[in-house]
Amino acid sequence: MYIVVSYDIPEDKRRTKIHSILKSYGQWMQYSVFECNLSDTQYAKLRSRLSEVLKPECDSIRFYFLCACCQGKVERIGGEPLRDNSIFFA
Repeated sequence: MYIVVSYDIPEDKRRTKIHSILKSYGQWMQYSVFECNLSDTQYAKLRSRLSEVLKPECDSIRFYFLCACCQGKVERIGGEPLRDNSIFFA
């Protein structure tokens, strides 16, 4: 499944941990946005790892699931080219 993950974490230390976790599952696209191509198992593990760090009363993480058709409609102008998603291991 192709997922766009965005987050808003006010505390630097926790934000760094969240960023580090997401970096092992997908590609960092913008300051608080990752694109991930994950299996169901990888997604479950990612959610679990994020939940261990997240403070729901002040932090926010959003998961946007894109179907194959929608994924093909993503338009990019500038920025780093996409990496091969098959290199990410959880």
